[in-house]
Amino acid sequence: MNENINRSALFNGSCFALITTAFTFAIRAGILPQLGEQFGLSAEQLGFINSMWFLGFPISMIIGGLVYHSFGPANIMRVAFVAHTLGILLTIYAGGYTTLLISTLFIGFGNGCTEAACNPMIADMYSGDKLNKMLNRFHMWFPGGIMLGAIISNIMTSMGGAMGAWQTQMWVLMIPTIIYAVLFYGKAFPKPKVEGVTSLAENFKAMVSPVFIFLFFTMALTAITEFGPQQWVNIVLSKSGANAMLILALTTGIMAVGRFFAGPVVAKLGQTGVLLGGAILSTLGIYLFSVVTGGVAYFAAIIFALGVCYFWPVMIGAVAQRVPLSGALGMSIIGGIGMFSTAIFQPIIGGWIDGNMAEKSAQGLTGEELELVAGQATLLNMVAFPGILIVLFLIFFFWQKNVKAPVGVEAVH
Repeated sequence: MNENINRSALFNGSCFALITTAFTFAIRAGILPQLGEQFGLSAEQLGFINSMWFLGFPISMIIGGLVYHSFGPANIMRVAFVAHTLGILLTIYAGGYTTLLISTLFIGFGNGCTEAACNPMIADMYSGDKLNKMLNRFHMWFPGGIMLGAIISNIMTSMGGAMGAWQTQMWVLMIPTIIYAVLFYGKAFPKPKVEGVTSLAENFKAMVSPVFIFLFFTMALTAITEFGPQQWVNIVLSKSGANAMLILALTTGIMAVGRFFAGPVVAKLGQTGVLLGGAILSTLGIYLFSVVTGGVAYFAAIIFALGVCYFWPVMIGAVAQRVPLSGALGMSIIGGIGMFSTAIFQPIIGGWIDGNMAEKSAQGLTGEELELVAGQATLLNMVAFPGILIVLFLIFFFWQKNVKAPVGVEAVH
């Protein structure tokens, strides 16, 4: 059915589209101080600009899942290209706060389109262990792209002058954007490999199954386990003697390498084994972050990165293989709940920090010692997320142990 599809071009195009997403995350973060200075923006305003990235992402991801089979992945990627290009150009030629809000929303929308189109497209091109391998290789470009984008932004900023200007850095985003457009141009896209998957009625029916509901709720916890500590751990560890940027580079670098070599890992342990192992390592990693200082923090970063690196792609793969009739919509819903979960839990984590700051301050701590101890106490609270996942994924491991592959799907284990 999909014999004449140029899998290589479509997969590489998907990777460059995800690199664009990662660059928008890293480079825009790198230029925030310049944007704030040039346009006289407060930290709160910069925060609202960043929030547009997270708002546009799940909106377009879920819409894309709903229309994947009627509108088609090729058209969704055309929308992604237009949204990315508009977002980048509107940022470069922004006149102030409002334009930056709109431009970032466009960029977030383009990023969500990428996930909505590429995850199910890869699921339709590959099957069995090959699917797990290729989904992980696709998703390696998010942490890998963030690391690469952060390095590019840091180098350009340190060069100063025209090269260091935020507008020049934004032009860099057009490079992977144009590459993915060229790779996708004129290509035939794969047809669904599971009969009945194009029916929204079948999709919704499949999504009320126990397995999908289980994956829906566990995705909320895997996402906040991955993104929650990353949002705060650099601030905490900067007070402990560890280099925060090196921690970030180490974490994202290990995640990228781990996802590249995911094929044999998932083949050996299976999806359920990888998820359970990830929960155990994540719990250990976050716990170590909450108690160590200085050089030992780098060891904690390695454990944490190994724990979370497979969560996102394997959860997407589990939906594709264990609930195939949920289709593109199912994969988009799972990705969307991951993003929404990250947004929902952030103020909760912020409340933990405020509470721990007040408690430790009452004990007489001040300055950097107060920030470190309160931050570590908050990280200790976050151990609960992967701790709950250990129990849930242990149940899932035995629940799915002898489950056979659904019709049209290979190697579910």
